[in-house]
Amino acid sequence: MTRVLVVDDEEDLEILIRQKFRQQIRDKELEFYFAGNGVQALEKLHQINDIEVVLSDINMPEMDGLTLLSKMAEQFSLLKSIIVSAYGDMDNIRTAMNRGAFDFIMKPIDFEDLTLTLIKTSHHVKQLKETIKAIKENNILKMYVDESVIHFMGNQAYEETLMKSEMIHATVAFFDICEFTSVSETAPPDTVVALLNEYFDLMARSIIAHDGSIDKFMGDCVMAVFKAEGHLERAIDAALAIRDQFIKLPASSLESHFVPKISIGINLGEMVSGNIGSATIRRLDYTVIGDSVNTAQRLQSAATANQILITEEAYQQIKHLYRCHSIGYVKLKNKLKEVILYELDAKN
Repeated sequence: MTRVLVVDDEEDLEILIRQKFRQQIRDKELEFYFAGNGVQALEKLHQINDIEVVLSDINMPEMDGLTLLSKMAEQFSLLKSIIVSAYGDMDNIRTAMNRGAFDFIMKPIDFEDLTLTLIKTSHHVKQLKETIKAIKENNILKMYVDESVIHFMGNQAYEETLMKSEMIHATVAFFDICEFTSVSETAPPDTVVALLNEYFDLMARSIIAHDGSIDKFMGDCVMAVFKAEGHLERAIDAALAIRDQFIKLPASSLESHFVPKISIGINLGEMVSGNIGSATIRRLDYTVIGDSVNTAQRLQSAATANQILITEEAYQQIKHLYRCHSIGYVKLKNKLKEVILYELDAKN
């Protein structure tokens, strides 16, 4: 249904429109509202949210049609106006078009022409609303879905593409906010969520700045993946930047005066990349899995506050670029042998 506000000080026009459009009104294709001038029209528009088209005369008492156009442009940007004018009003018509009128109808009104114009104008408004809805949905989607996934959606074969799995060589980093559980147990829920989101946003900015992607948020931990050339160096640079930022963060305003610290584990290697989850409940994560990923998480678990741990394999690849020191052999969960770990200090 298209809802139309008719603005005209001629009282007979309401009767005429109800007669001419009685079939469309009965079939609920059109619904009309009426106002005698621009002031009354604005009141109606504030009262009725879903009016799409305004059919307005120019010459009216209290507030004319041209002033109404200006007010509508300020307050109701999605509304479109059709101006009704006499043949001698060309200057006013030009002014109306410059102020955003979508179309105009000459007096005496040709109702067949008016019907077509109403359909065209209503269709245009609906297209605008659909476009804005799509933009909003896309922006929301970007908050939950990796950008590379969204790009695939422009392709007809995106579903098939997303379901493909592949073996990749990449770097995975886990970032955990140390002792945040104590905050979640004592602070109000809104405070906990706001503080956690603040810390997550800080990490996300550095990860994205170093061409990494957020794979998932897990409690008070972030998992990030770095792919393509230089993935290990970019992951390390992101980790150093995040650690340095956390060191500079002040204590929170909570009663516990929580001082944020972070522990980080980084590992590289072969891993499976694909959409993993349950198709039945439509919950799939575009993620990476494998021993390399598990090892990165265990490195993070072994790290202390503001410590970045890497394996010996990673150390051998980056030792000429970064200052590191060995912390010796460490037993990692589900690993048969102890492994030598290195702590990252800084860039050379």
